Amino acid sequence: MGDNETETSTTAGTAAAEKDNKICILLNATGNVPIIKKRTWTVDPFKTVSWICKFIHKYLKLDPSEQIFLYVNQTFAPAPDQIIKNLYDCHGTNGKLVLYYCKNQAWG
Repeated sequence: MGDNETETSTTAGTAAAEKDNKICILLNATGNVPIIKKRTWTVDPFKTVSWICKFIHKYLKLDPSEQIFLYVNQTFAPAPDQIIKNLYDCHGTNGKLVLYYCKNQAWG
């Protein structure tokens, strides 16, 4: 029984290491912004908030003059240079970081 416990903990450690490679983010639309049908994405933990904003902007094919505002858990707007891993460590729930995007300032 001792050997099985070692194998299980090693497997769990490997799964945790693989999970640390990417962070799951949930993108929710708010306000008058188009909805992204695929709401759950996995991203590199060292991407920045500005990278996520550019990704959303490009994915939605918005005009260059239009802005995207990003909010964490409908409460605050993180700094553009904030790293996703830091946000996830502080505000992630149920294995995901919930981000809300809109074209106008909403919260914060």
